[in-house]
Amino acid sequence: MTEFWVSSGHHLTQRTAGGGLAVTDELILAYLARPELVPPEEACAAERRLYADLVAAPRRAVPPETVAAIADSDARENWEVLLAFRDRLLDARSIEAAYLGMVRQGLQGIPSLFLNQLVHLILRNALDGCDDPFVLRAAELMFRPQRISRLDGAVLLADAEVIEAREGSAPLSPLVAMLGKDAANELDILNEDNAWSYWSRSDAFSMALNLGSSTRSREGLARVIEAFVGHLLNVEVRVAPLDRLEDPDWRWFVGLDAEATRIGNALWRGETVSGDDRERVIAIFSLSFADRSRLDDSIGDRPVYLLLAANEAKLVAMKPQNLIVGFPFKKTEASC
Repeated sequence: MTEFWVSSGHHLTQRTAGGGLAVTDELILAYLARPELVPPEEACAAERRLYADLVAAPRRAVPPETVAAIADSDARENWEVLLAFRDRLLDARSIEAAYLGMVRQGLQGIPSLFLNQLVHLILRNALDGCDDPFVLRAAELMFRPQRISRLDGAVLLADAEVIEAREGSAPLSPLVAMLGKDAANELDILNEDNAWSYWSRSDAFSMALNLGSSTRSREGLARVIEAFVGHLLNVEVRVAPLDRLEDPDWRWFVGLDAEATRIGNALWRGETVSGDDRERVIAIFSLSFADRSRLDDSIGDRPVYLLLAANEAKLVAMKPQNLIVGFPFKKTEASC
């Protein structure tokens, strides 16, 4: 099996009997190694002592007064956030269960960075053994914001962090600068000929994805959604990409990001949607459940539609948690 996404930290975890991932000391130590938490030279003795104690025993209980003794207010806040997040991981039976609990109980106080890291890790587990680079590149949308650009009619998605780094530190080629094209267009676009190279750079996130005209890419994202939903909710779903939403009797939709939710709500209310908003919708899917007995009776035999959109800044920031809380399950199901 070809390895991918080492940066997810998958190798720092252990698989549970139920197929989830167990939190290990090594995973917690990886969080402690983040630059926001490593005490700087000017850190007070209380912060240095806390850090040393946790490196020695990552699961050690930390009383509130220990954090309160830290002199720097920003450092105190960082430690409060990290320790609350760590404790929620340790209290759950698996990383997957911890993520579900966070999504269902509220995400207040949890940095999006931590959530994205969890999704990265969960998808690495759910897609273990996947040999399709189109599926894996599409999965990056679930945990890394993307910059959208258009080239010769194609809708291209490139990693926003990679693009920002290129725009900020690396000059564009003279041709690109002269034509005023996006930096994303300088990246290799994943296709049948270069797909083999994805494995060697899966952790660089340096390949653009043609989500507009590439059937393989849209099918890849459909397979990712199936795997994510199936792995976390233990339900079998089938997802199919659509060219447009033409169903006059659509009963339910899930916005895969904040912008898609806003546009979908406007359509749901029968409001006129501007041309700019329609252009922002870059992908539409239909989702069907194998076992419909878990769905609210009002849905009948109709599919659930999924919308994905870019915002005004041409960013696509998926919210995979919407796939956890957005389905029309019966109330007894939603509380499980």
